[in-house]
Amino acid sequence: MLAGGLGTRLAEETVSKPKPMVEFGEKPILWHILKLYSSFEINEFIICCGHKDYVVKEYFSNYFLHTSDVTFHIDCYGSMQVHQRTIEPWKVTLVNTGEHTQTGGKLRRIRQFLDEQPFCFTNGDGVADVNINALVEHDQPISLEATLTAVQPPGRYGALHLEGKIVQQFQEKTDEDNTWINSGFFVLKSSVLDRIAGDQTSWKTDVLPGFAADGQLSAYRHSGFWQPMDTLRDRTHLEELWTSGKAAWNL
Repeated sequence: MLAGGLGTRLAEETVSKPKPMVEFGEKPILWHILKLYSSFEINEFIICCGHKDYVVKEYFSNYFLHTSDVTFHIDCYGSMQVHQRTIEPWKVTLVNTGEHTQTGGKLRRIRQFLDEQPFCFTNGDGVADVNINALVEHDQPISLEATLTAVQPPGRYGALHLEGKIVQQFQEKTDEDNTWINSGFFVLKSSVLDRIAGDQTSWKTDVLPGFAADGQLSAYRHSGFWQPMDTLRDRTHLEELWTSGKAAWNL
C-alpha cells in the first residue's frame, strides 16, 4: 500500500501527517483500507512510507493504546493495565521508501519483502466496497501481469479505453461522465517489478501505459461505491457517510 503522499490539496490536514493518516470516523483512511482487506481474510500488509513516515510507525506501535481502555499506575512501578483490547489479525511491515521516490519506485523498493506470488497493490487515499476475492480471481482465466479495478465516477479523472477485460489505452482527462477510470486497487504478478527502472519511475505515467500497450493489463469492473480523499470536501463527505451509518466500504 502506498502511504507516503504529501496530500497538497489537504494541506490543512497534512501539515503534520501523511495523507493516508488523515482521519474520518476517528480513524485514519489507512485503517479503513486495511479493514476492507481484512474482511476478505487478507491480513499481511507492507506499507510504503515516505513523507512523515514516523507518524505511521508511531500509530501502529501504539495501536493497543489507541484502541483500548487503560489504567496507568503512575507510581514506582510505572505500569499500564489494559482493560479492553481490540485485536486485529494483522502483520504490518512499514518501509521508508523515500521522501521523494515516485510511486513506481516505492513499489520497487519493497521487493525484498515480497515472494513470487501475486499480490494486491493499493493507493492509500481511497475507499470502496470492492469484492477483493472477485478482484483476485478476475484475471485467472487470462493470466495477465496486472489487473486494475475500474470504476465510473464523474469525468474529472483520466479515462480508460477497455476492450472486454483488456485495457487498450489511457486518456489523462475527459469531460464525459460514465467513463471507466482507475480506482487504485490492483492485483499484480511479481514480474511487474522488472518493469520499474528506478526511484523516479511513476506507476501511473510510466508503468501502467506500458502494460496497456503490451496487452498485459486487465480491468475488473466495479459498479459499487468508490471515493478518493483528494480534498477537504472529500474528507467531509466520507465523515458524513461514516457517522450516518452509510459507509458502503464498512464490510
